[in-house]
Amino acid sequence: MNCLIIINDAPYGSERAYNALRLAMTLQREHADTLARVFLLGDAVTCALPSQSTPQGYYNLERMVRAIIKAGGEVRACGSCAEARGISGLNLIDGAEISTMSQLTQWVVESDKVLTF
Repeated sequence: MNCLIIINDAPYGSERAYNALRLAMTLQREHADTLARVFLLGDAVTCALPSQSTPQGYYNLERMVRAIIKAGGEVRACGSCAEARGISGLNLIDGAEISTMSQLTQWVVESDKVLTF
């Protein structure tokens, strides 16, 4: 089964991105036959930036994104959204990629479930 999770919110400030990534990680852990795909839109593209520094005991989305990729998940960030935020030229977390609306459209068509946060 393919599950696509679309995230729209910034990594910190609300817990939407955090909860979406928690869901992706739980899907991978409890349903090994499920392909977890995460597409980052709007302010969520900053979830894929490396070197995130959070206070001790606070969740860190960089570590969560890395865990999803390491477990075989796919993470893409909207190129137009990254460009609008001035981060299109920055390196992303290893395994995360800048992508397109065409890629998102393809993932939607291929997915059994699509969830938005």
